[in-house]
Amino acid sequence: MDNTLLVSLSHQLASYRSMDTIANNLANASTPAFKREEAQFSEYIETLPPSEGQTQSQTLAFVQDAGVTRDISQGQLERTNAPFDFAVNGKGYFAVQTPNGERYTRNGHFTLDAHGTLVTTDGNQVLGEGGPIAVTPDDGDIHVAEDGTVSGIHGQLGKLRLVGFDDEKKLVKEGASLYSTDQSPTPVTDGHIEQGSIEVSNVEPVVEISHMLQVMRAYQATSNLTQAQEDLMRETIDKLGSVPSA
Repeated sequence: MDNTLLVSLSHQLASYRSMDTIANNLANASTPAFKREEAQFSEYIETLPPSEGQTQSQTLAFVQDAGVTRDISQGQLERTNAPFDFAVNGKGYFAVQTPNGERYTRNGHFTLDAHGTLVTTDGNQVLGEGGPIAVTPDDGDIHVAEDGTVSGIHGQLGKLRLVGFDDEKKLVKEGASLYSTDQSPTPVTDGHIEQGSIEVSNVEPVVEISHMLQVMRAYQATSNLTQAQEDLMRETIDKLGSVPSA
């Protein structure tokens, strides 16, 4: 394949990856505690030997996928007044017990299951410092202090476990607002919990749409380059075909 077409293809694949990431951000603009992502790319340089009639080597610059970065900045805290909605103001993640092991989330939209255990909307148990937290009808109105202490009318029921990590960007997204990591979690001291609130997504739809338009323009420019190269090749073949044989 012609080198120009290969370079164009790498640009088009980069545009496709960027558009896919932007679309995912927009789709999760209303997902509590969702963190926007951005596709990253690097330049890959390849040096080719001189072609026939050339004296210098050729340098080709391709676009290389460098992965996705996550914006871990905190989203705004939105008041819901729901007793089992909790927002982390500052650093920290809630610990959650799943069938695949312990996972972490900042989505504090919790509820109680049929047994009165505090769980996520997917039914995973939310962990306190002593294990899952259970609430009974006799506990009355539930109050959660800034340090995560859960109390009912008869006293303390447990304390939400809030943990942090050395490098939050290394957390692996698993879906359902959950993250996994090989890092050891440590207790958080500079974050606190707000009951009756939810951290909203840090995605700004207007900004994402602006990025989408930029990607579309870049894709169109690359597509035009590809079309021009194909037209040139077609014209060359037509001219060669019209040359009378000796």
